[in-house]
Amino acid sequence: MPHLTLEYSANLAGKESIGQLCHALARCLDAQRENEQRVYPLGGIRVRALRCEQYCIADGRADAAFLHANLKIGAGRSEAAKKATGDALFALIKQHFATEFAQKGLALSLEINEFSEAGTWKHNNLHARLKAE
Repeated sequence: MPHLTLEYSANLAGKESIGQLCHALARCLDAQRENEQRVYPLGGIRVRALRCEQYCIADGRADAAFLHANLKIGAGRSEAAKKATGDALFALIKQHFATEFAQKGLALSLEINEFSEAGTWKHNNLHARLKAE
């Protein structure tokens, strides 16, 4: 972990712009540190974007758009680390869509969900592969 899922309205941005945002958000997650230690293991970082073709925003105006980011993390991070992560991610999202925000109705949101390891199953060789490099 962490896994960051972006849901966005189809009228917000094209594939290239969303791809650039995904890469920037992944780098941002990798850059998070607390006590000079990585907050999130590199091999656990996932950023994905889901384009919503069907949606209705507020009063249904065609020019209204949205992006909602949901970050799922395993339990155990400090409140300060979670806040720093949320602040950094949301600042990147707002910066990425600053032009769109100035030109049309746009709703941007981010939530962080923490869960227990007891409810997850994983099969992942990325951590070992990254250590070997």
